[in-house]
Amino acid sequence: MIHPREEKTFIMVKPDGVRRGLTGEIIKRIEQRNLKIIALEMDSPSKDKFDGHYPKDPKWIKRVGEKTLTTYAKYGFDAKRELGTDKTEEIGPMVREWLLDFMTSGPVVRMVVEGVHAVDMVRKIVGDTMPAKAEMGTIRGDFSADSAASANRDKRAVHNLVHASETPEEAEHEIGYWFEKGSVYTYKRTDENLTH
Repeated sequence: MIHPREEKTFIMVKPDGVRRGLTGEIIKRIEQRNLKIIALEMDSPSKDKFDGHYPKDPKWIKRVGEKTLTTYAKYGFDAKRELGTDKTEEIGPMVREWLLDFMTSGPVVRMVVEGVHAVDMVRKIVGDTMPAKAEMGTIRGDFSADSAASANRDKRAVHNLVHASETPEEAEHEIGYWFEKGSVYTYKRTDENLTH
């Protein structure tokens, strides 16, 4: 078992975050919480690369379709009329394709962050996946007001500025997928000498 302060997570500033000039603000908020960035790169990955990042598992795709249908029902929109179907197994792949289109619409900034419970800490800093639900004080709560209902009606992915791994297992997979071993660094921040 690794020490909690050695936990690593993966973060990606999405094209909307890069275009809005929020990369520095996102890094600042991470570093202010005593988390350290141990890998950092700007990139314009291909659709194929992103296709490998997002799950292809039928259960995941079905869940995406279910969430979309739930959003349509909640706001009184007719999924069948707008999307041509109300079947989760057909809506899921459609939404996944919107996600791939969005993520390849501009450059992204990828990073690996290390620190005490890094996965949970970063998720807390980033805020709820749906910006309209994110608390003020979080990255999404302060800088985005997009919603699933708005995105679905526009047939696009939710613009929520940043991706952050949800679990340590997901973080390990995503770090390995996006970074070569030699491009993740080890160093001590000066404030670490005061806390360890």
